[in-house]
This record gives sequence, structure tokens and C-alpha cells, in this order.
Amino acid sequence: MEVKIIGTMAVAAVMSSQWVEGQIRKGDVLPQTDSEQSQYYVRELIPMPKGEVLEVGSLALMPEKRLAIATRRGEIWICDGAYGEDLSKVKWSLAFSGAHEPLGMFYKDGWLHFTDREAYGRIRDIDGDGRYDEYQVLSNQWGITGDYHEYAFGSSPDKNGDVWTVHCLTGSGRAKAQWRGWCLRITPDGKTIPTCSGVRSPGGIGFNHVGDAFYTDNQGLWNGTSCIKHLKPGSFTGNPTGNVYYDQAPEMGKRPKDPVSGSRISIEADRIPEYVPPAIQVPHGKVGQSPTALISESSKGKFSPFTDQLLVGEQTHSQVQRAYLEKVNGVYQGAIWKFLDGFECGIVPMQLAEDGTLFVGGTNRGWASVGPKTFTLERVRWNGVVPFEMLTMEAARGGFTLRFTEPLDREIAEDIANYKVAAWTYIYQKSYGSPEVDKVTPKVLSAELSEDGKLVRILLDTMIKGHVHHLDCNGLRSKSGKALWHPNSYYTLNEIPGE
Repeated sequence: MEVKIIGTMAVAAVMSSQWVEGQIRKGDVLPQTDSEQSQYYVRELIPMPKGEVLEVGSLALMPEKRLAIATRRGEIWICDGAYGEDLSKVKWSLAFSGAHEPLGMFYKDGWLHFTDREAYGRIRDIDGDGRYDEYQVLSNQWGITGDYHEYAFGSSPDKNGDVWTVHCLTGSGRAKAQWRGWCLRITPDGKTIPTCSGVRSPGGIGFNHVGDAFYTDNQGLWNGTSCIKHLKPGSFTGNPTGNVYYDQAPEMGKRPKDPVSGSRISIEADRIPEYVPPAIQVPHGKVGQSPTALISESSKGKFSPFTDQLLVGEQTHSQVQRAYLEKVNGVYQGAIWKFLDGFECGIVPMQLAEDGTLFVGGTNRGWASVGPKTFTLERVRWNGVVPFEMLTMEAARGGFTLRFTEPLDREIAEDIANYKVAAWTYIYQKSYGSPEVDKVTPKVLSAELSEDGKLVRILLDTMIKGHVHHLDCNGLRSKSGKALWHPNSYYTLNEIPGE
């Protein structure tokens, strides 16, 4: 087979396509770590090609209910039957080989686009034989040294057709190659635009329901804990290591001041105009340790009642979490909850299909995970039963407004003893991570339930800008007597309404 290459990067020959039958029985359902989860969601293992190592780094939804899987070893496989009721009928075809650890992929107009360590490009099948035989490089304007940590994550197209990429630092702490520690934006015609600085070690990138870009950054240098960060064009997101490249990005303006090691995020956000603080700080160990994929819950009620929220992959804990974002004084902030549990491997990519099927890919090479497998592909479907959950948590003047999926028991909901609040922040420092510091225990002064029983307004004696506010609602009960499935929420308070 002849392979046509357009661009500057050499690609290994595409391997022949071969169908491989899956190895699973009809109706096999994996055991749930969370015993309550099975009341709402079914999680199933999708069988992989026998004898192959598919460390899943990217997923793409394709026409005719096909699924594309890119592996960390550079192969792209096509899966037929991943949506089917009988997963024993799943079939696989190896379509391409020679990518460089793709971490971000999507399908558009007959092309599979992917971002890997050294380029953003696209491939297609010219003659329709199932093998991708044309490769085009659209951008390769960043550098690589061969360091293991120089990952590059790519998004799907934004509303303008641009693809956003985030580039891990060399060794997670240096910027030895160009644009390490940056977010770049690539236009449909291949123009590469430096867009944000301050990246450390991303685990995924995506958009919220209004099209704003976010990425997950892992705990480490200048990151006291892992975070979900807003990629506001022209901004600095927190780690100054890659700022050495500002002289090559005149459209970004002058280089921001370096943060002061040992300070606090809220202090540095006031001191550095370009700095956009993390929208959500993910408490290390309490919620997760290695956030990855970010996707908008856009299923219109087919996957969950949490429309327009973010679904967040978690590699170490092998979970899916959910996050609710709002803007206060023009700055994103919000709450995060645990959500789905028990996956067989550490989650890296996720895709949510139009029918409400959530596809999840796993790999743990280089990163340990709670899930016991070294790689996996799974799917999750909702049965339509709405769990009793905190639907949203919003900052309000003097406290928080909580909305629930069903009415609360009024007597219990208005008893302030059923709300426990703790707050803390992290040291903003050059060294690795941070303990929880500046701890405060705000006192709940009142709790007022709405007439329909679904909304509670709690007033606190203090709210601390820049702190994570942990709300424990274990004592709450629904009107029908149910306890909350996930009673703990963690809200990052960058701005206080009314100030």
C-alpha cells in the first residue's frame, strides 16, 4: 500500500487492517466500587483486540456509530459495535500506525485530526479500504527534546474551527523546548497563535457549554494542588517557567511579573494583572490527584440531570467527577463533586455520544491508578433514575445557594447543624505541591429552604477569598427520606459576590 505524506514529519507505514473479535460475554457488567452507583448507571467493559496493547490516549466519535481509539504507542484503531447491546460482537480494525503518542483526537469532514507530541495533523482514507493513507501536518510549531514528560494535549475545534493545544513542561519543571508551558491555538489554515502562558503538566483540555476553553493541570511546581484552569486568551495561568518565550509572542504583550514563591493565589492575582486564578482547585487526595479529560455534559438529559456541567476524568483514582462553574466579577469559579467510580484503569480520554453513552479510555503506564488494569476501554449509560444530589452550588452574598435534584425534608434542611463548612488554601510556591494552609471553620448562621423544597440558602459568618470551601451535607435528607449520593462539595471562591 502506498502512503501519501503531506508535511514535514515522517510517518511509519500504515499497518494492514484486520478484524479482531472481542472477548466478552453478552450482558457482562463490571462490579461497582460504589454500591449505590448501579442504581443509576451501568458501566461496561468494551473488549479490546486479543493480544494487543491499547493504552488509550485519545477517543473520537465517528459516523455510523464507530469509535476511533488512538494509543500511546501511536496506533489508531477503529471500533465497530461499541454502541451495541451485545459487546461480544465488537470488531476492531487497525487503521494507522506511526503517530507520536496522540493525546487529543476528533473526526471532521472525512478526516481524523490528532495532536501528538510533535505536531497537530490529520489523516484520511483515500480509497475506502479502511486504512488511512494520507497524512497532513497542520502545525508543528513547538519543540520537543525527547523528554518523557513533554506531552501535548489537543482539543476538538472551537466555534471558530480553531484547535487549542497545551504543552507540558520538559520534565514537568523546565522549558527546554519552544512553547513548553504554553497554550497554542491553531486555525483551520494552520496558523499557530500563542494564546496563554503558565501551563505546568496538563492532563486534558476542553470547552464548557458556552465555548470557553479550560484545561486540567496537575499538582506540582507552582500548583499547590491539581486544578481546572480557564484558558483566557492573553492570560497567564500560574507557572512562570515557560514565560521565557514571551519575546517570541509579541501579540501577548509584555511578560507578566513572576509570582512570589510562598505567597497565596489571591494575593498574586491582585498583583499580576495577567494572572487568571484556577477556576477550581481540586483538593489533593480528598477528591482526586490527577485530573485529565474535560468534556461538557451536553447530552440534553440523556446521560444525567447535570446539563451543561463539566465531566472531569481522574487518572489516579480511576473516576469521573463533575464540576459546576459560574462567573463572579468576570472570573470563573465553582464546585466539584465525586461522581462515577470503579473504573478498571486510570482515565485519560472521554467522549460523550449524542445518545448519552459515555466512552472512557484508560492507561496507567507511568502513572499508577486505583483501577487494576494497565489499559482499558469502558462505556457508561444512565438508566434515567435521578439520584438525590446537590445539583449546583453557587456563591452568594454572605454564603452559598444550593440547588438539589429533589425536594428536601424541610425540618432537616433548615437545621444548621446539618451543614458543616471548612475552608483552606494552598501555598503558591515554586516547590512541589502544598499542604492545606490558613485553615478556617466558617460558622453557619442560617439555612433557608425555598417553597418548592429544592433550593437552600445558607449564610456564613465569614467567606474567605481564594479559599476552597468544603461543604459537608451528610445530615441532609430528601422529603422521601433519601441521603445524598455525594454529600461533599468543594467550592473555590476566587471572588465574593457583592464585593
